[in-house]
Amino acid sequence: MFKPLAIATAALGLLAAPVQADETEEMTRGEAELAKLLEGRVAGEPRNCIRTIGSRNINQIDGTALTYRDGDTIWVNYTRNPESIDESEVMVIKRFSATSLCRTDQIELVSRTGGFLSGVIFLDEFIPYAKVDAEG
Repeated sequence: MFKPLAIATAALGLLAAPVQADETEEMTRGEAELAKLLEGRVAGEPRNCIRTIGSRNINQIDGTALTYRDGDTIWVNYTRNPESIDESEVMVIKRFSATSLCRTDQIELVSRTGGFLSGVIFLDEFIPYAKVDAEG
């Protein structure tokens, strides 16, 4: 099962006492990829919507999260069903706004080979991760 706290802790290079026994388990490939992407970053206040231009910057991390890079900020949506995220599937996003992506938008997954509907992703809040300023 996905552990956002474990990823955030690993991304910041911090050590924390395990809250639950399952947090001591090894991270999945997707969780490790996300931790590396978020290394040196701090989570900000979650939002229901983020401003986007197109969808070419939305990336899937298998079984873990969706990410969107906006300048120096990486927005992460852990989704309500991260196990459905599969990099080999094509995302078809049905937006209610042309310039924003919101937790109410619908994302369908379509098989690259067969072209059939293979799943649905239910979005959650978008969490911004910004680089930590190193003061000299």
